[in-house]
Amino acid sequence: QVQLVESGGGLVQAGGSLRLSCVVSGRTDSNYAMGWFRQAPGKEREFVAGIGWRGANIYYGEYVKGRFTISRDNAKTKVYLQMSSLKPEDTAVYYCAAGTSAEMIPTTATLVGSWGQGTQVTVSS
Repeated sequence: QVQLVESGGGLVQAGGSLRLSCVVSGRTDSNYAMGWFRQAPGKEREFVAGIGWRGANIYYGEYVKGRFTISRDNAKTKVYLQMSSLKPEDTAVYYCAAGTSAEMIPTTATLVGSWGQGTQVTVSS
């Protein structure tokens, strides 16, 4: 099991940018693909972006393509989500997620092994 701690959320105006960070600790002897999900009030948690262990495989949710960028550092202890051209509909709690294998990106909750506690992102119009 790994522990995940997100940071970087906050309040931003529409069109602005934010960078979320996720620190990965705990069982780092195993290799995990990582992802970001989000959950708005009254809605289901949805996939935002994911990246494989080696960083070569990257997927994005349809509504963030071209605006968000996921990356991870070489030490594999941090995962980032750079969010640009933010819209009010991007308002949600954003969760960092670890998959259960190196290259199977967690695109659904069933593929997630560990969750972070979440960080709030609010985009004002």
